[in-house]
Amino acid sequence: MPTVYLSPSLQPFNKYLTEGDEQLWMNRVADAMVPLLEKNGITVARNTPGTSLGQAIRESNAKSYDLHLALHSNASPDSMKGKLRGPDVYYYPYSERGKRAADIIANNLRMIYPQPDLVNTVATTRLAEVTKTAAPAVLVETAYHDNAEDEKWITGNIEKIARNLAFSVCDYFGLNCSE
Repeated sequence: MPTVYLSPSLQPFNKYLTEGDEQLWMNRVADAMVPLLEKNGITVARNTPGTSLGQAIRESNAKSYDLHLALHSNASPDSMKGKLRGPDVYYYPYSERGKRAADIIANNLRMIYPQPDLVNTVATTRLAEVTKTAAPAVLVETAYHDNAEDEKWITGNIEKIARNLAFSVCDYFGLNCSE
């Protein structure tokens, strides 16, 4: 049975434009993903609000998970506030399985994001959740919460995003996901 460690954002200080914050909305995505993953035979563990990033990484590394999936929303640098859009899917460049998972997730996000050409995969050696986890890891920045259109897309499509990500995880594990 495949195992995944879900790590929704631990950043309540990243406020959305209209209501809530990154931690709230990414936990809603994770909440909607868990039943789909479990129904399809995937064992899920996850962090909880109040956990530190270091604790989440240690929890992930404490067991042999098959995938570590971090869920975030992005924010532009001050000089670009509100101007950037689109999902970015980060992976560790030295992890073949992490890159494979990132490619699957990005390809599937292109099917639901309104501007598919803005969905990117990005290699990184700077994000702890992809460099310090034992399992192959992907960090998904679902879209930019400081952009009004992206924020509306995230908050208005929680179930759709969760289903897409859950089906991507199933695809990564070679499973045919069902609702």
